[in-house]
Amino acid sequence: MAAVTGGPDPDDLRSALAAMDGDDRQAMQAAGRHAIAYRQGLADAPAVPARRPDAMRGRFGGDLPDTGEPAASVIERLAADCADGLHAHASPRFFGYVVGGSMPVGVAADTMVAAWGQNSASTWESPAMAEIERTLCRWCLELLDLPRGSGVGVVPGATAANMQAIMAARDALLTRQGWDVEAKGLFGAPEIPVLIGDAAHSAAFAGLRYAGLGPGRAVRVAADDQGRMQIDALRRALDDCASPPLVILQAGQINTGAFDPFAEAVAAVHDRGGWAHVDGAFGLWLRAVPQLRDRLAGVDAADSWAVDLHKWLNAPLDAALCILRDRGALVSAMTARGAYLPDPGDGWEPSDSTIELSRRARGVASYAILRHLGAAGLRAMILRHCALARYLGDCLRAHAKIEVLNDIDANQVAISCGDDETTAAVLQRVHARGKVYPSHGVLNGRKIIRVSIINYATDGADIDLLAAEIVAALP
Repeated sequence: MAAVTGGPDPDDLRSALAAMDGDDRQAMQAAGRHAIAYRQGLADAPAVPARRPDAMRGRFGGDLPDTGEPAASVIERLAADCADGLHAHASPRFFGYVVGGSMPVGVAADTMVAAWGQNSASTWESPAMAEIERTLCRWCLELLDLPRGSGVGVVPGATAANMQAIMAARDALLTRQGWDVEAKGLFGAPEIPVLIGDAAHSAAFAGLRYAGLGPGRAVRVAADDQGRMQIDALRRALDDCASPPLVILQAGQINTGAFDPFAEAVAAVHDRGGWAHVDGAFGLWLRAVPQLRDRLAGVDAADSWAVDLHKWLNAPLDAALCILRDRGALVSAMTARGAYLPDPGDGWEPSDSTIELSRRARGVASYAILRHLGAAGLRAMILRHCALARYLGDCLRAHAKIEVLNDIDANQVAISCGDDETTAAVLQRVHARGKVYPSHGVLNGRKIIRVSIINYATDGADIDLLAAEIVAALP
């Protein structure tokens, strides 16, 4: 082969790469040092960012530099520039959203995943990552006591998990009506009735939109004051369905933690030949706890489930599971094997169960967390969070100006301080003080302060502080 002429001298490039080794190592060491310092400071750090979006704009702007800078300098600059614009999502005093605190063992495992740089879509190309995720899926089916032969995809979050399940349900329901959606798409396809609870999470509506089913055409089934689907309303809606429907149920309403009546609802859906999907982003985890699982009686009879790993498992963002009773339906809807990819032989490929053909091994951190906690540790954490939610409710009910609006079935507490204006003002004062961070919401037309207790490190002292901050902010 003729030598390539022109361009940089290869010896100079090799010398440059050798010189970069020390810089790269210093960059990784600096990242580790800053990461550890950040996590060590969370217990005492403010629960809110010092600067909000307007104050951050421009800090990372400017023209793309023509000449690069050393890797270690880039990391040092990032750490300094980001410090006052970080929200303490991992803090034990962050109660704003149902997001776990990224357990350190998971963060450590995730760091190795980034360093390994594996594309986890192929068993042949990354056998270790694939086998870890395969084990994770099996363990989670056992913990949640769902059908062991189910198909499971490791996806970014509950929105993606809901979307995938809805797509698979769509395809299966159309197949039952004799329509080959793989060949013909949705143009001219038969009608699929869609029923969803009136208090469902936005992720389920997004899933309908992404699947081309149109959230605006879905029939919204009446819910009670806890956001729980009313079974009589569901039966009436089913009676109006001219063909087998897709029905989306909910395990853990975002404001109240309430659960739909799964046993009756799933049976009614199946009587009509329909598909029952459960958005169980955080609430499905209660099924792993023997003392709590009766709140989800009958949920295992559904056809598909969505559950987040970065919620109650406290895995680093992003990670969730899309679970289908019929693995073939999931694979049929998701698989996109290229001719250049080897056949694994046993028929199980990670990419068969997700929309992604290239992705990081996002399941490894969850595997590490389950190794670290064990089943008993996970169950104890969920029990503790639910007990802390009840404890917070008891603390706040002692004050005449505060109402707890929900039956505390899980880890969510919905709080009103009288009228909407006062509730909003109290939340604003709590945020301004910065010691704790609950969030806002609307329940039955009333503004609320919403508390989500789900961080692995949250304890009774954090709840006492939260209660005290809310009381101190009352007019």
